[in-house]
Amino acid sequence: MISHIKGVLILRNDKYMVVETGGIGYKVFATSDLIERSLLHSSISVWTYPAIRENSHDLYGFETIDELDFFELLIGISGIGPKSALNILNVASLESLKHAVSSGDTSHLVKVSGIGKKNAEKIVLELKGKFEENENQAGMKEEVDALEALKSLGYGHKEAREALKAVSDKATKTGDRIKEALKILGK
Repeated sequence: MISHIKGVLILRNDKYMVVETGGIGYKVFATSDLIERSLLHSSISVWTYPAIRENSHDLYGFETIDELDFFELLIGISGIGPKSALNILNVASLESLKHAVSSGDTSHLVKVSGIGKKNAEKIVLELKGKFEENENQAGMKEEVDALEALKSLGYGHKEAREALKAVSDKATKTGDRIKEALKILGK
């Protein structure tokens, strides 16, 4: 199985990128953050998960082994497929997602396309206790609330997410995260 690819990024769009290595171009579905940060015609290295089904052979790529591990935990839950798992990873940072699961917070998981209330509860039930709680990380609720506030101010989803990722870990309250993100966006 293909577990890692290192090559040159030759194409990218909103949902996937094509990484050429050894004269072969691999179509790799990835998070929007990874795709946006990756530069065309530059070297890229991704951890991969091959999803082989009767009518498709898809490859999912991740920047870190931790993201891959979380993805594999998600798809191990009945009713959560690879595309839904990738959509979950697009909602917030990995640390925020782990915090939400550990604290039992399902309110924002239901905002993910393809994840209803029952699936969100199932995710929390099956993954709760599998992560160490890091009290310094902002919870998913604060991150999503800050994201929604920035979007209501006219910033795009991707632009707001990037700014929030750059916010200091010390800013745990929603208001503080928004203020720091606005400073970053104002540069």
